[in-house]
Amino acid sequence: MVKRATYGSVRRLGSRYGRTVRFKLGKIEAEQRKKHKCPYCNYIKVRRVSAGIWHCKKCKSTFTNKAYTVGKISPIRQVVEEETKIKTRKTSKKEVKEEKAEEKKKGQRK
Repeated sequence: MVKRATYGSVRRLGSRYGRTVRFKLGKIEAEQRKKHKCPYCNYIKVRRVSAGIWHCKKCKSTFTNKAYTVGKISPIRQVVEEETKIKTRKTSKKEVKEEKAEEKKKGQRK
């Protein structure tokens, strides 16, 4: 038997507009309607309110982002998170000694 294609939300368009356009529209609509990960509480509870406005049902935060999907977090917040990860990883004695040596070199340059 021949496998039948599933059309999803673009089935309402019928045979109009062409296969490629309907396929692209279907991907966009599926992406915008699924639940996304919240940048604040990291739970998958974010839903789209309108174009670019998103609402997390867990932490009740409303924020703006991309129109059809929640994009990456802001570069400033990403840098802060990376710095905190680096600080928590520095537990071995060797890394602590290297860090102290770098601080001494910086102090001598001034």
